[in-house]
Amino acid sequence: MPVTIYDVAKRAGVSMATVSRVINGSPNVRPATRKKVLKVIEELGYRPNAVARGLASRRTTTIGVILPDISSVFFAELARGIEDIANMYDYDILISSSDANREKELSLIGSMLERQVEGILFLGGHLDDAHRRLFKTANVPVVLVATEDPEREFASVRIDLRRAAYDAVSFLLDRGHERVAFLTDPLHAPMARARYAGYVEALAERGRRVEEHLVVETHPYYERALKAMATLLALPEEKRPTAIFAASDELAIAAVHAVQDAGLSVPDDVEVVGFDNTRIAQMVRPMLTSVVQPMYDLGAVAMRLLTKFIRQEPVESRDVVLPHRIEFRASTRPRVGAP
Repeated sequence: MPVTIYDVAKRAGVSMATVSRVINGSPNVRPATRKKVLKVIEELGYRPNAVARGLASRRTTTIGVILPDISSVFFAELARGIEDIANMYDYDILISSSDANREKELSLIGSMLERQVEGILFLGGHLDDAHRRLFKTANVPVVLVATEDPEREFASVRIDLRRAAYDAVSFLLDRGHERVAFLTDPLHAPMARARYAGYVEALAERGRRVEEHLVVETHPYYERALKAMATLLALPEEKRPTAIFAASDELAIAAVHAVQDAGLSVPDDVEVVGFDNTRIAQMVRPMLTSVVQPMYDLGAVAMRLLTKFIRQEPVESRDVVLPHRIEFRASTRPRVGAP
């Protein structure tokens, strides 16, 4: 049978209330008594029941985290940032993968609220009325992480996706490319639309119009993107892109391989820029130029913001925008004047 608080109290010769005060760090215990109780706890191997303690204190010290894909390198790095800060503030995290499925997202939100989590970190591509209703009635704080909310209704930690895409496409256009393709997730998602807005803005600023055949929507997976790119590269040479901006590193790597499969060279025939700067950007050859989205920092800052809401600490901003930059590697030709 597991050791109980009753067993500890009996062995130490004190009340269960005294044992409880020792476990919870109460100052209202004599040093000698505290030392005796802690010694018995160690001898018996007693482990306090976190569920029972949560019920008694009305706190679970648990944070619910909903990720689209727990196997993704991007989200794994985000989760590490969340976990490190959660540990620092003595919170446990409950991570679930939604598979980017709306119904599953809603089910997970409800399930986590039933488990009485103290806050939710939500990472998803799209918020609709059902999400908003759940979050508004949750009675716990919610922070969106790397998730675009056009209405800015909920607290969030993100980068400026529109500006990041604008910077990447501007870089390619300023190198003289006439046909820059955009390889993207389906454009109905707010994050995809934000990147698309940056793509359009960069073109318009230089007097260019969007060529519809150069905007390729695909599911955000390597295999699907590889097929989509093969179709794009089969176009006549006068319509074929000479540069590609991809909405993720996984899509960008599919673009690199499709270009190579077509007998062309990256970057000599086609330059490629990815997004997120995950570890896989350095695992492909040539190594991938990519927009740096600070994954660990996004997770860490979001977790810290959530702790402020839970502890009712002052919050400077509910919409935290972290800086981005471009990491230049071999999938684009060397820049003039670059070291």
